[in-house]
Amino acid sequence: MSEELDAETLEFAHRMFDLARDGATTELAGYVDAGLPVNLTNERGDSLLILAAYHAHPETVTALLARGADHTRTNDRGQTALAAAVFRSCGEAVRALLAAGADPDDGDPSAMDTADFFDRPQMLALLRGA
Repeated sequence: MSEELDAETLEFAHRMFDLARDGATTELAGYVDAGLPVNLTNERGDSLLILAAYHAHPETVTALLARGADHTRTNDRGQTALAAAVFRSCGEAVRALLAAGADPDDGDPSAMDTADFFDRPQMLALLRGA
């Protein structure tokens, strides 16, 4: 049996996801440093890292990775933070994720599949290490 979260807790969680979407790196990092789970996910399985990558906030991606964010996590649709960064053509976030060990072939669709499908040759080159 799962416990229901109260309205105040849900509002706080939504605010944390908004910080990731908005690239509010300093504020979000402060909450993580104070105990917010770095791998917190929303109702669709999107982690803070996936949201920061999808919204092209490389500084936030880097800060979350430095605090232990799991770059291997996928959302409910099988997407990784790396695939999200590739989709948005955010080279800085792609580089940060690759440096952290993200695998371009993880996820479904993978970052490689995403770059190929959406015709992102610069992203393919980054993923291939060119």
